Amino acid sequence: MPYFDAASSAPLHPVARQALLASLDEGWADPARLYREGRRAALLLDAARETAAEAVGCRPDELVFTPSGTRAVHAAVAGALSGRRRVGRHLALSAVEHSSVLHAAAALEAEGGSFTEVPVDRRGAVDPSAYGRALRPDTALACLQSANHEVGTVQPVAETAEICAEAGVPLLVDAAQSLGWGPVPGRWSLLAASAHKWGGPAGVGLLAVRKGVRFAPRGPADERESGRAAGFENIPAIVAAAASLRAVRAEAEAEAARLRALVDRIRAAVGTLVPDVEVVGDPVRRLPHLVTFSCLYVDGETLLHELDRAGFSVSSGSSCTSSTLTPSHVLKAMGVLTEGNVRLSLPAGTTREEVDGFLGVLPGLVAGVRERLGAPVPAAPSPAARASLVVDTLGRRCPIPVIELAKVIEGVPVGSTVTVLSDDEAARLDIPAWCAMREQEYVGEGPADLGSAYVVRRLV
Repeated sequence: MPYFDAASSAPLHPVARQALLASLDEGWADPARLYREGRRAALLLDAARETAAEAVGCRPDELVFTPSGTRAVHAAVAGALSGRRRVGRHLALSAVEHSSVLHAAAALEAEGGSFTEVPVDRRGAVDPSAYGRALRPDTALACLQSANHEVGTVQPVAETAEICAEAGVPLLVDAAQSLGWGPVPGRWSLLAASAHKWGGPAGVGLLAVRKGVRFAPRGPADERESGRAAGFENIPAIVAAAASLRAVRAEAEAEAARLRALVDRIRAAVGTLVPDVEVVGDPVRRLPHLVTFSCLYVDGETLLHELDRAGFSVSSGSSCTSSTLTPSHVLKAMGVLTEGNVRLSLPAGTTREEVDGFLGVLPGLVAGVRERLGAPVPAAPSPAARASLVVDTLGRRCPIPVIELAKVIEGVPVGSTVTVLSDDEAARLDIPAWCAMREQEYVGEGPADLGSAYVVRRLV
């Protein structure tokens, strides 16, 4: 059964498994103790730190291990803000950061601080100069992911780091998605990552804080990991994480070229095989293994279940999932279609046969979902077409508002309008995105009695 969700968690690398099993017998003792077992455990921990630091591109004494990537992000944000509290309580971050960064920003705001979100373009990339405009005299920290977790777009970290350095503001890089493919370039100040993203075991994150960065760990003082990650170190898992990071880096160049070719195949084929599909993210500056596309008139959760039954494990940033009824903040910030979203992130070893199998079943599954939802079939305009039309979809969730719009748009003359009434948050994003895809004019949004009224003018 092909697993295409490595961006969530990559399968355990064989080297990680071997290192984990071996270190269970050698790394169980307290590395802070002076007896033989403790010294042996300390040697394993030190070796793992040196290996990870070499991959990150920092000094070993600048890197600590944390219980997860999320904990690394939270510790980085809290420590940097505390260390620079005399500067201020303002945070700058991109609008497409991982939820761990957004949660840290929300916590700062709840404590009386503030943050500014830097917008992205339709491909999901920031403009480095926009960070310069977002920085203020009271900005204590800036955050920018190295590559986006939903669409794969690689961010201009080096350029942004230069702008932040000139302003005297440290830059935290969330490198969870990219570290397995190579080091993060530029003069970043702090870096966080998570081992299970590159094939290491879950429960190991890393945090690098360069010398010279003002950093004050929050919480009770602890003697472990330079006081930046409290608690007994999970040495077997840490050893496995470092060993697998070194292994995937050794394989990265060849595997990236192979997976990039498979992703290029998917990007080119999806739009040909399935009508009304938008492939999102930067087609060039992107992670080699990740591709995301959105299908009009499709319930994302239903499509994922159908793909699962067909033997393919994929993910989604669609608002139509069981976990949330709000659109993906990444897709929302990009201004692209959110409904029917599918994310494929290929693990190492994915074959062309597996990709072709996916492409073989996708068109039929999408067509089946659209048919069950009553998606429109193009038809000739009626001679009795009305000059304007109101479609009531109140109380109905995506993708129904867009489906109903598409059903009736050809029933009004060119130049006339259709007004869609909807109380679904996703409609605010999906109706303009549909207009851009189908070359219709999105006139705008206005208030309605129980929701919003979205006006679309027929152009073609």
